[in-house]
Amino acid sequence: MKKYVLLMVMFIAVFAVQAQSDSKGAVMTFKEKSIDFGDITQGDKVEHVFVFENTGDTPLVISNVAVTCGCTAPSWPRQPVAPGATAELKVVFNSAGKMGKQNSVVRIYSNASEPIERVSLISNVKPKA
Repeated sequence: MKKYVLLMVMFIAVFAVQAQSDSKGAVMTFKEKSIDFGDITQGDKVEHVFVFENTGDTPLVISNVAVTCGCTAPSWPRQPVAPGATAELKVVFNSAGKMGKQNSVVRIYSNASEPIERVSLISNVKPKA
C-alpha cells in the first residue's frame, strides 16, 4: 500500500511539473518590426503604429519603452495585454536637426518570453529645398 501511495504522489508531482513547463508565458508577436519611410525632408515628423499580439498564455505587461535619441517618442499600452489580444505601440520620429540615413530603434521591455523586443523607423533625411 505504501508503494502505491508513493507511486501516486510521484505521478502527481511529475504531472504538476509538466503542466508548468507547458506554459509559454506572455509572447509579443509583431505584424512588422521595421518601417522604412524612404526620403523625408529635414524637419518632417513621421509616425507609425506597430501592432502586436500577445500570442502567449499569460497577460503581457510592458514595463518600459526606451528610444535611441530624443528625436523619437513612443506611446504604449500601460495596462496588461490579455492572451490573444492585440495592442498598439505608436512611435513618432522628428527629423529636425538630422541628416542622411536614420535608423531609430525602440526597445520594448516586458515580461514576455523574449524580455526585450526591438522595432525601428528607417528614413533618409534630405535637406530642405
